[in-house]
Amino acid sequence: MKNLLLLFSIAFVFSACEKGKSATEKSLSKTDSADWKPVDSAVATKAWMEYATPGDLHKMLAKYDGNWAGTSTMWMEAGGKPVTNPSECTNKMIFGGRYQQSNYKGNFMGMPFEGMSLMGYDNARKKFVSTWIDNMGTGIMHAEGEWNAAKKSLEFKGTMADPARPGKECNFREVYVFTDDNNHTMEMYGPDSKTGKEYKSMEIKFTRKK
Repeated sequence: MKNLLLLFSIAFVFSACEKGKSATEKSLSKTDSADWKPVDSAVATKAWMEYATPGDLHKMLAKYDGNWAGTSTMWMEAGGKPVTNPSECTNKMIFGGRYQQSNYKGNFMGMPFEGMSLMGYDNARKKFVSTWIDNMGTGIMHAEGEWNAAKKSLEFKGTMADPARPGKECNFREVYVFTDDNNHTMEMYGPDSKTGKEYKSMEIKFTRKK
């Protein structure tokens, strides 16, 4: 029954996408897909099932579900004075263990801070993917990450809007290190406002709440 519902959903998505295209878009999709090759329906169904099925890396994320106490340290510029504040985070796998939703609370320069991320492993791209929103901005940050099994670390790379330079974006990195089941660290790197060179702008050390 679940497989039948999944196939129905996939068929609905394909149909909706095609109906939503203009005549120009349909024409472009044909001319721009010179390397497109027909796919057998059984092969396509198997591929979609594999794409939709959570795997070991999704289970790894699930191990970090729960409530966490954090110590946040921020640097406003390279070599600047660090500012430390307490924070907290709640992680929860959603949509049948496919994505992890994280809600953060803390303080930023004396003001209440709230943020939310969605993180998952894309079976097709073979990469981790994430988004981030918070109450200190109006954009959505996107990043893709690689898992390093030897170091038990996850490094994301992405771009974000640079409000100080209207119309421009800047690169950022996030590095998660999973020390053990009850401790992990997140480090964020971005360009220094004066030099444009990368520096560590934030570090959060998380400990599982008992």
